[in-house]
Amino acid sequence: SIPQELGRLASLKELSLNNNQLSGSIPKELGQLASLKVLWLRNNQLSGSIPQELGQLASLKELKLNDNQLSGSIPKELGQLASLQILQLEENQLSGSIPQELGRLASLKELSLNNNQLSGS
Repeated sequence: SIPQELGRLASLKELSLNNNQLSGSIPKELGQLASLKVLWLRNNQLSGSIPQELGQLASLKELKLNDNQLSGSIPKELGQLASLQILQLEENQLSGSIPQELGRLASLKELSLNNNQLSGS
């Protein structure tokens, strides 16, 4: 699993844990990484919901959580990530509707939500 203690790394700019066999949930403590620009956790076995605390990562440019087993809805708090350019959430088990708050992401260049269980009209 991802140690919650990583949330204490105040100067961390990039956290890349792609292509491992990490399981468990994403620690909400990662939302305390104020300097973080890149959060890549793709291609693991992470489960549970996406922590709403990730919406506090004001410097974040890339969020890649694809190819996991994440479930629940997409947190509307991700719409607060004003610097976000890439949001990849595909190949999970996310459900519910796409939050309208994602429409506030003026810097967004790539949005990938395919192969989930999203619904709505």
